[in-house]
Amino acid sequence: MEKEEIQSHLASTFAGLSEGDLPAKVGLKKGKVRDILDLGDRLLIVTSDRISAFDRVLTTIPCKGEVLNRLSVYWFNETRDILKNHLIEQSTPRSMLVKKGNVVPIEVVVRGYLTGSAWRDYSAGKAVSGIELPAGMKMNQRFEKPLLTPSTKEEQGAHDRPISTKEIAESEVVDPALWSQIERAAADLFRRGSELLETRGLILVDTKYEFAIADDALMLVDEVHTPDSSRFWFKDTYQELFDTGRDQRKIDKEYLRGWLMDRGFMGDGEPPEIPDEVRVEVARRYIQAFELITGAEFEATSADAEAERKGIMSLL
Repeated sequence: MEKEEIQSHLASTFAGLSEGDLPAKVGLKKGKVRDILDLGDRLLIVTSDRISAFDRVLTTIPCKGEVLNRLSVYWFNETRDILKNHLIEQSTPRSMLVKKGNVVPIEVVVRGYLTGSAWRDYSAGKAVSGIELPAGMKMNQRFEKPLLTPSTKEEQGAHDRPISTKEIAESEVVDPALWSQIERAAADLFRRGSELLETRGLILVDTKYEFAIADDALMLVDEVHTPDSSRFWFKDTYQELFDTGRDQRKIDKEYLRGWLMDRGFMGDGEPPEIPDEVRVEVARRYIQAFELITGAEFEATSADAEAERKGIMSLL
């Protein structure tokens, strides 16, 4: 999708639902990006065009909700042989019907490379989620074995907090046997994602997974290997850029984070206003990620926010 076409969607982004939109019998929980509608034994997860950075909702991005929703559907189908997931069906371009479960209150972050917050902690002499790394590592260096670095799930407006495996065990927030199963599943999911993306010329740098329990069994929930939950680099230029100490070519939300940090914003205080040209560039990167990951051309099938809202309401 060309930038001119993306620009045409700026005025019709889908900011999500409000309680006033819904029948009284339908419960609504609003996350940073997703609106979750409680339909009894099922949930309707609606992925809005909202975008967050540093745990703050900032603006809307054209086509973002559809990109994320369709990417998650793609990955749920690609990984269901590793672990069952909550997907029942894609309902509208920005929504999916899923099975309800009890969410495990830990986000599982898997890191293949020393970058982002892990690099910031390491370069400051800190452990990474309780893991002491070897001395002399460089920014963006590949780990011999991917690291599992969990974090707590906080309410909107609060910062998620890194937590070590030891702290999880001591707090008894997750049963030890269940935690072992989660660790194995996360490692297998990361391996599958890395292998598939390598065939598309991409590196899965790091990602987060969320899990839930339904019918006494573990299942994968939320989103999988999307630009909101993952970092991707281009494989063909990784080694040269790493050897020369330059930034990697990337197709993730780090572009927006970098733009914000250049203006002194890292989550506290009033965020800067995000101009349309930045919103369009962020959208272009989301669409590029979709096309590179899936190998399919992206065409928006729900360009109008009101049409999306009506489609969702028809399911209730």
